[in-house]
Amino acid sequence: MADPNFIILYVANPNVSTSFYADLLQKPPVESSPAFAMFALDGGVMLGLWARDAVAPASSITGGGGELAFTVQSKDDVNTRHTDWSGCGITIAQAPTTMDFGYTFTALDPDGHRLRVFCPRMA
Repeated sequence: MADPNFIILYVANPNVSTSFYADLLQKPPVESSPAFAMFALDGGVMLGLWARDAVAPASSITGGGGELAFTVQSKDDVNTRHTDWSGCGITIAQAPTTMDFGYTFTALDPDGHRLRVFCPRMA
């Protein structure tokens, strides 16, 4: 069986979400239409943003039920990303903190999807 290679988030407004993720990822989408946009991530995974009211079959699920996680190399990287994202007006759901798996913070995209930045705990 093939490994998953697409992440698709259902969004209320694809234009708003496309702009948000283009700024966050510092790259334009590789595909864009009124109801869908797709980003090619550096690791080979594709991130799709699909208009919630255009999804077929329809879904009742909205943001917040999962996370996109971004691994960084150090606590300083976590703190820098937190400062940068806070300064851009991105909603922070969890300030930088130490958890069982490492040092982390959590932000929210315009639809409430969780964005976790973390530095794994070193063994």
